[in-house]
Amino acid sequence: MATLHDLKFPYDRDAMIKRTRKEPGWLHFGAGNIFRAFPCALCERMLTDGSYDKGIIAAEGFDGEIIEKIYAPYDNVSLLVTLHGDGHVEKSPIGSVAEAIYVNDGMERLCEIVSSPSLELVTFTITEKGYAVPSVIADLDGEPSEAKSFMGRLTYMLSRRYENGAPPLSMLSMDNCSGNGDKLSAAVLAYAEGWVERGKLPEGFVDYLTDESRVAFPCSMIDKITPRPDARVAKLLYDEGFTDTETIVTAKSTYIAPFVNAEAPQYLVVEDKFPAGRPPLETVGVIFTDRETVAKTERMKVSTCLNPLHTSLAVYGCLLGYTLINEEMKDPDLCRLVNRLGYVEGLPVVTDPGIISPRDFIDEVVNVRLPNPFMPDAPQRIATDTSQKLGVRFGQTVKEYMARGLDMDTLVAVPLVYACWCRYLLAVDDEGRSFTPSTDPLLPECQEKLSSVKLGDSLTQDEAEKILAPILSDERIFAYDVTKTALFGRVAAYFAEMVSGKHKVRESLSHIK
Repeated sequence: MATLHDLKFPYDRDAMIKRTRKEPGWLHFGAGNIFRAFPCALCERMLTDGSYDKGIIAAEGFDGEIIEKIYAPYDNVSLLVTLHGDGHVEKSPIGSVAEAIYVNDGMERLCEIVSSPSLELVTFTITEKGYAVPSVIADLDGEPSEAKSFMGRLTYMLSRRYENGAPPLSMLSMDNCSGNGDKLSAAVLAYAEGWVERGKLPEGFVDYLTDESRVAFPCSMIDKITPRPDARVAKLLYDEGFTDTETIVTAKSTYIAPFVNAEAPQYLVVEDKFPAGRPPLETVGVIFTDRETVAKTERMKVSTCLNPLHTSLAVYGCLLGYTLINEEMKDPDLCRLVNRLGYVEGLPVVTDPGIISPRDFIDEVVNVRLPNPFMPDAPQRIATDTSQKLGVRFGQTVKEYMARGLDMDTLVAVPLVYACWCRYLLAVDDEGRSFTPSTDPLLPECQEKLSSVKLGDSLTQDEAEKILAPILSDERIFAYDVTKTALFGRVAAYFAEMVSGKHKVRESLSHIK
């Protein structure tokens, strides 16, 4: 039987680790699954082909158990299991992490790393929530060195770099959110400006952070589906003689294992803004371009070619009893839904970035990625925070139809998904069974607005519109007021149909021709 300690690498890993720790070049915050499956794998390929001779220093600011239970026991080595749609499973040892640090325990070491003139790049996969700054006021009242929040601590690390000669640096967010570089910059500046105003950091620090020739915050678009470690993948590995397969669920509900399973397709498009230089990531498929093109690529994916299809499968899948996205793609009704949503309703108003063909992208999504029988991704995971996603994933398409004066009657899939999400809020599936909706910050509020509705109700059009108006008019959710558009009556009619009894969610898909 084999373990992670038995894995071999085509380069001198001990020498790489010594070199990286002495003169760090790449620091990454957010040591979870997407990090190991994507940035780490990119670095591994560069180490293997000799185009780069350093590894990554990984830091985790949220969940220390990741470092304690997954990195430390295995000398920071992991196994990437790439799940191809044709059944081919590719196993790749990942040894590119030279050092792994929990932020709470390693502030002085991290300050040393960030202060190092050799450091070119700091990257992030901390999720969109990681850029929130709820603790700003509390941290600003204290000393920078005593900050409790992650962003406060990061800003303090950067202040140490400034005080150590202010060498240039790039801070690259790889999180799946629009304008990620701007979100990172705004969060850091919230702390920096507050501490400078209070005289706790030198005045030149803010100038340093806002001078793109010295500190850059490039934007990026990242795309790679990396589900939680799957029991079937663990069994496959064990049956082949690999024993390091135990999945750990931390106290903070992180699902992580010595291996990481992921799909093969991946995209990383980055604004080319690196005043300190960078690893040769273009040699391993990363696309470097201008900010406008990054934004267009992100909009293409999030508003048309992938994310709306995912969300439609998520809400319908939860109501129809599915637990795997790939199983949904065997359902002819759901296939018609995603095809209409993507090709018929989305592509006519898609944003074309010029570097990736939208049609080719959506072809891969519909024909390769979503149906991949070896990808253990669940509609329940994707349904998380749906109220925060509808505006970006569907609202942009609808607003483009309105702006261009296009026929709104073309939109059938979009109002169906809106209605299905409202039906989902009842927390009763299409068989009449109760289920627990995925977490969502607006879930209690929206459910309260539908508290008068029960499965089996016979609603008139006027009644359905009156019930749904408080939700559909909420621009926080939809990015526009649905009640002021031609879609309002259609959503209400679909909703009334879906709540009228069992199996009506399934029947609603007959509207897709």
